[in-house]
Amino acid sequence: MRALVGVAVAGLLLLTACGADDGGASSAAPSSQSASAPASRPATSAATSPASGASSSPSAGSPSASGASTARPSSAAGGSPRTKEAAIQRYEVYMHAVGREDLKTVCEIAAPAMKKAEDEGFGPCESTAPITFQMISPAQKKALLTATIDPGHVAMSGGGQEANIPALAIQASVTFTESDMGDAVLDYRNGDWYVID
Repeated sequence: MRALVGVAVAGLLLLTACGADDGGASSAAPSSQSASAPASRPATSAATSPASGASSSPSAGSPSASGASTARPSSAAGGSPRTKEAAIQRYEVYMHAVGREDLKTVCEIAAPAMKKAEDEGFGPCESTAPITFQMISPAQKKALLTATIDPGHVAMSGGGQEANIPALAIQASVTFTESDMGDAVLDYRNGDWYVID
């Protein structure tokens, strides 16, 4: 995640230096909305996808492209368990969302990390994530659509509160390094897993 935030920051700095017309104007209003993102975003997804909630629970362990539909209903149903498997599933949903350029899902799952970047002056997720999407090659985006995580590389810490997912755990049709996707840290908050770093 550090690499994604770093890429977004670099892109934002580039746009700011080039005088992009969207740089500062759009960051003021969404800023207050992003401040409550971890608490409010899952509720938003609950309202938008209740119909698929029943079918996703049985396939919660399925690390495939269909995993993209399992995180939103999981949030809608009140979150996901505090397990390594649930953290992996949530990160797979995040990767698939990055591959689809699904801004809503990316900003929901990475809300704490994006809020940290915003607090450092890089704008809200709604402005920085699209910059990140532009910096990922089409081949990488396509690979992220079906990417999975090798559980053998995932380390739990903090008594099961955090999941550390290195870039080398990503199994995809192209190789991802720390400079491409970065190593990610997910934290269990408010009944679900969120990317914090």
